[in-house]
Amino acid sequence: MTDQAANRANYCYRHPDRQSFILCQRCGRTICTECQTPAAVGVHCPECVREQRAAYTANRRASGAASGLTVARRRFAMLDQKATVVIIAVSVVIWLLDQITGRFFTTWFAYYTPLVGTQPWRIVTGLFVHSSILHIAFNMFAVYIFGRILENLLGTWRFLALYFLAGLGGDVAVSFLTPGTPVVGASGAIFGLFAAFFVIQRSLGYNAVQLLVVMGLNLLVGFLPGTNISWQAHVGGIVIGFLTGLVFARTRNVKQRGLQIGLLVAEAVVLLGAIAAAYVAVGGYGLLR
Repeated sequence: MTDQAANRANYCYRHPDRQSFILCQRCGRTICTECQTPAAVGVHCPECVREQRAAYTANRRASGAASGLTVARRRFAMLDQKATVVIIAVSVVIWLLDQITGRFFTTWFAYYTPLVGTQPWRIVTGLFVHSSILHIAFNMFAVYIFGRILENLLGTWRFLALYFLAGLGGDVAVSFLTPGTPVVGASGAIFGLFAAFFVIQRSLGYNAVQLLVVMGLNLLVGFLPGTNISWQAHVGGIVIGFLTGLVFARTRNVKQRGLQIGLLVAEAVVLLGAIAAAYVAVGGYGLLR
């Protein structure tokens, strides 16, 4: 395949000006958000939907039943691409409740290595707790910008996998580098979004050096004295973001769906195993006492 043909394959076949990372599960053509119709597994393009609808209508014409596919499409359209909004909404609600309750949620939700063995929810809930209004404002702005872009490119479930895997990567780095320090915030997951977006853009043939510079500058801020920023979580998120972005870029073909899922599950297992190992090591050093 020539470079020109490969580049065209990265755009919606019905809207050549719209870049996308989503393929129709039936025919394998690239489709943008507007052209996607949710199916039992993945999404379908308008042509495949039209064929399915025609067959369904022909089978039910005698009874005059309404097209179930049309009803399903309208129903799922309301839920399409809402993960970014849900993440922001949950984070804001938790922050507000945290202020009202005197940091109750920070106490019980913050990621803290010595407690993850007996309070495993902290592995995930730490992503939704923030220390200040500036902290949550910056993080949610980043989620809003990059979350929408990546959710459009990857689809909701891939985006969520990326977000939480990168968050786990941040947890692992914190567990091994600063195990006695409680950590809050979605920064690890956000840096994972940066890294994955860079990899995906490069795989689509775009120059993403500017994004790399922005990511580097933001990472550098965490090393400045007095900032009280967990650069460890940032580094962990970047590493897993790069890795997950590479998985998405190399397993884009519909036939590689099983391999893609397997690799993502393997990432999660390894990361959770690393957190468990860090918890055992922390207990061995007496930080639990």
